[in-house]
Amino acid sequence: MGLIKVKAGSNMYQGWITHCHSHLLGKCRHFCKYCYTQAIEKRFQSGRYSGDVRLNGKEFDVSYGKGKTIFIEHMNDLFSKGIPDDWIVRILEQCKKYPDNEYIFQTKNPENLLRFVPNMPVNYMVGTTAESDIVDNLYGDDETKPPDVLNRLAAMMKLPIVIKRFITVEPMVKLGNTVGFAKAIAICNPDFVNIGIDSKGSDLEDPAKEQILEFVEELQRLGVKILKKSNLGRVLGT
Repeated sequence: MGLIKVKAGSNMYQGWITHCHSHLLGKCRHFCKYCYTQAIEKRFQSGRYSGDVRLNGKEFDVSYGKGKTIFIEHMNDLFSKGIPDDWIVRILEQCKKYPDNEYIFQTKNPENLLRFVPNMPVNYMVGTTAESDIVDNLYGDDETKPPDVLNRLAAMMKLPIVIKRFITVEPMVKLGNTVGFAKAIAICNPDFVNIGIDSKGSDLEDPAKEQILEFVEELQRLGVKILKKSNLGRVLGT
């Protein structure tokens, strides 16, 4: 597939990501019910994102050049359970060959990512997804489902302070303790927080308008930078 340029106007993180690249084929082991990769696979039935996770060796021939912000493994989770350590190291080594880019790594298993901080390229940013403080029924029953949201946030707090990091609250679903959830995110000291809701018809329970507004207000009070996705308009009426 090669290096993919993010189209102008794309919803891919408000346009600050310029390119995406993935070395992994097969089905992500988290089995998220809102997975856009599986939606693509269901639509086109290419076989690229079905079956066991596997490496596409041809992708290691791709040149990253310079001056890009590249989302690595945008079709899977590089740090999920079951991904061999040597695969992870090999992918990170490819990034290190092109130090004049910034690399984005987003995972629902940041505890595992912590083990690979010494292998990271010079310029990178780490993110995790936190859909809500209540995530019942968002994942399959497989034993490889991701750690719960509070454990993800706890792992993000362990990152060395010099590492840039972000939290993605998308798709945000119904919240329990709205203010408490915002405070838990703020403690991670994120450079910014992405906020959005389900835009793929995944039959998720959207948060109430009041919850979104209270959540945003509390993050702002705590001094957290917020990047809002346009899909929030469906609930906010904007």
